[in-house]
Amino acid sequence: MSSFLKSFLDPKKNRLAAMHMNSVSKRLRRYGLRYDDLYDPLYDLDVKEALNRLPREIVDARNQRLKRALDLSLKHEYLPEDLQKMQTPFRSYLQDMLALVKERAEREALGALPLV
Repeated sequence: MSSFLKSFLDPKKNRLAAMHMNSVSKRLRRYGLRYDDLYDPLYDLDVKEALNRLPREIVDARNQRLKRALDLSLKHEYLPEDLQKMQTPFRSYLQDMLALVKERAEREALGALPLV
């Protein structure tokens, strides 16, 4: 990616990117979700494989957050304010494993030996 595009998308350097990040954060906090919860394993097979490789506790916590968000959405409610303040919407749990899955797929496509 070009340096201009990186600086344009960086919330620390671009006011519009910071405003967008705050807006997304506010919406995720209302339902108690994290950004990584928005990835759909039915749409992307890499996400499905990454979720299969994560520890069971992390996947269970993700499923609980999704169920709670669905329940709140159906009731047309939000989390209480004190619980919204405790949420960490941009704390990632899936990105490292997703990068590893994509790296393995690239290695296999190139015919390299698998990583141990």
